[in-house]
Amino acid sequence: PVNLQKGEQHDPDFLKISPNNKVPAIVDHDGPGGTDYVLFESGAILMYLAEKTGRFMPEDTAGRYMVIQWLLFHVGHVAPMLGVAHHYLRLAPVDVPYSMERAAKEARRIYTVMDRRLGETEYLAGSDYTIADVATYPWVARFEYQKVDLEKFPNVNRWFQTVGARPAVQRGMEVPGPWRAPPREKPQ
Repeated sequence: PVNLQKGEQHDPDFLKISPNNKVPAIVDHDGPGGTDYVLFESGAILMYLAEKTGRFMPEDTAGRYMVIQWLLFHVGHVAPMLGVAHHYLRLAPVDVPYSMERAAKEARRIYTVMDRRLGETEYLAGSDYTIADVATYPWVARFEYQKVDLEKFPNVNRWFQTVGARPAVQRGMEVPGPWRAPPREKPQ
């Protein structure tokens, strides 16, 4: 565990695991060849764990790359842009109208892409729950931080309810973290 609010991501020991000072990062003590194996970045971690366990990633080429495609959508759009939305719409100590409007607009665009896709398939990469869903769900779970009305995205809402009903997802969402912090007070 790394306490971001205490700055533990800057500790030299953590930097050996995650040179980008960010979470998530893992040390698999039963890595390749039975050795410790260190990984950082959520997409890489999820791909590694899927391959290691044989779960949440299809073996066929077409299915595998459909998952990778939606995982990269998460890595390139969902996480960074919804993170920006969290910052400007919830945490920034002062209002920056242009940035707030742009962040909200981009959040809605991302939800529109997901809503179209989820109108075609049960999960992001098709008919099965995959690491693309694992990666994306926690960001959608913060839809209120992004000022998104899930009722306007019925397919995302259906997916959100379906994924959120999974017992492992419920356990994971109970893990404490800095994302549960209240918004910052803005100066008067």
